[in-house]
Amino acid sequence: MSLNTRAFAALGAVVVVGAATVGTSVAIASGQTEHSSHRATLTVGNSSIVADPLCFNGGSPITEDLQQECQNKATQALQDGTLPTKDVVLSDQVGVGVTPNVADKGWWAFSNGGSQAQGGRYSLFTYAKGPTYSGSQSASKVLNAAGKTLVTVVEGDKNSDNPVAVWYFQLNTKDN
Repeated sequence: MSLNTRAFAALGAVVVVGAATVGTSVAIASGQTEHSSHRATLTVGNSSIVADPLCFNGGSPITEDLQQECQNKATQALQDGTLPTKDVVLSDQVGVGVTPNVADKGWWAFSNGGSQAQGGRYSLFTYAKGPTYSGSQSASKVLNAAGKTLVTVVEGDKNSDNPVAVWYFQLNTKDN
């Protein structure tokens, strides 16, 4: 019995077409018919959550009026407990990722954790264009003492006062 390269090529094509059909069917079945180009991901340990921006002006810079509205919206969501939330223990690693579209424009991320010497703010990722992941940081550095830490991700140009998109996540500190 000889190996027929045409048979393998045909079989490969059937597998690729079948996989694409299944992948598309899964996306449609789960309601994901459109790709979101502005998403951020918060990774804690081995799990993560993905969110659309809480504040977004269609890709244009967020005006000062809209920034105030955004802060009010974030404060209300924090009080209502409706922000994307992850539980975290001090031994976890925490990281933030963004879609390539966001990375191309530039982004940074920080938490309201950290020591008093850092002004009560911890930088998870300083401004950069291109990279899509912040790298992992020790949760013990990222978290604040109150047990509920707010992580903020901002898309925008470093030289502009107006961000393009803002995401908020909440970390809830749990006992080991």
